[in-house]
Amino acid sequence: MDGLSGTWSPPHYDVSRPPGLDKVVALTSDPNFPQNFARITKWSPDGSVYLSQCENRSFQLGAFSSLDSSGSTSPSSPVTLEFCQSAPIVDFAWYPAATSSDPATFCFLASVRECPVKLLDVSDGRLRASYPIIDHRERFIAPHSLAFNLTAQKLYCGFEDAIEVFDVATPGEGTRLATTPNKSSKDGLKGIISALAFCPSYESDMFAAGSLSANRANIALFSESQGEAPLMFLDGGVQAGVMQLQFNPVQPHLLYASFRRDTRIFCWDIRYNSDQPLKIYAPTSDVPFSGVNTQIDYPSFKESTNQKHRFDIDISGKYLSVGRQDGNILMYDLDDPLSLEVSEPQGDEIEPTIISPTLVFEAHDDSVGSVAFHPISARLLSSSGSRNFDEGSSDSEDSVSDSDDSLKGTATSVSMRRMKKQPSVRDNSLKLWMF
Repeated sequence: MDGLSGTWSPPHYDVSRPPGLDKVVALTSDPNFPQNFARITKWSPDGSVYLSQCENRSFQLGAFSSLDSSGSTSPSSPVTLEFCQSAPIVDFAWYPAATSSDPATFCFLASVRECPVKLLDVSDGRLRASYPIIDHRERFIAPHSLAFNLTAQKLYCGFEDAIEVFDVATPGEGTRLATTPNKSSKDGLKGIISALAFCPSYESDMFAAGSLSANRANIALFSESQGEAPLMFLDGGVQAGVMQLQFNPVQPHLLYASFRRDTRIFCWDIRYNSDQPLKIYAPTSDVPFSGVNTQIDYPSFKESTNQKHRFDIDISGKYLSVGRQDGNILMYDLDDPLSLEVSEPQGDEIEPTIISPTLVFEAHDDSVGSVAFHPISARLLSSSGSRNFDEGSSDSEDSVSDSDDSLKGTATSVSMRRMKKQPSVRDNSLKLWMF
């Protein structure tokens, strides 16, 4: 808040140097699942708490006692609440108006395998409402993507070849929007709808949907008022499944997307050409690393695992941040023209602009699966962890018994030992970075 004018100003991020480490948080230990880590962590819309989707089928809720500039690297107190689920968690989404000052709004949605979509209370994890999606065999479908529309009155759930739409105030059956005419048709948006994002402009009722189908045009734009027919398809030239979609909060005509096993972020200007992206944000070999211009070896844009790396855009629409498999975090300046590397046109086509990171810094000792900008202050929350099958992995022993009753009528137990490799997690911490 500007004390002179009384107006709010967005947080300022200093990307000329690496950020300071403000806090380190450890997840609540689980003796039954020592390889636990946070897959995705998101701030609440008011920034009062954060919520982590964990590998051990639980949500862990935490809050920092103060967002100061102490720079302490000692682990702070554990997360305050844990909400265990009956099956693996597929996705979750905060209610857009959630705030700790209004208990009625303080809730979030959870997609849990073989369960209806759940609306859970943040204070104690109790079920407020459920939104069932049922297939032709009368089984519950857990959607792969969740999104509220701009008014937070409708809930959109993406699954195979369809999007289910619910009235938030009226739990029960929803309305199904088929993204493809039928299973055998090649038209429409086929495959699992893995990502949904609404345009943040009240002048438009447009939303984007992405599919896990490995087709080039696997992102489509829809209108809430026009039903199932796509407005257009976006082609990124990548034959890989879509992992995430997000609109720029200040420039709603810009749509960003990430793809499976690809380190690049693609950006389209949906007002113009949809046949190719406008910009591509890609790690390059010459970027400011830890405050020093250093050569970093990025031999290709491909990653070796299918792990999702969630990117985020700050509230002012100026910076994009994403974590990488090597434990680094990349910061891109979305507005700075000095960071652009313009490709030369080839023939009649103008190649997309390739943009290098403004800053890369070492953050974790394991893959960084999620980053999240704080909605009010200039801080970034990162979470790390992955399944590592290396020399440090532990072995578990399975015993198989066989009985032989032919020997004097007694049972002789023959034990066969089978060693099973267990994954290890190098770093499952959550870190708060101060810019």
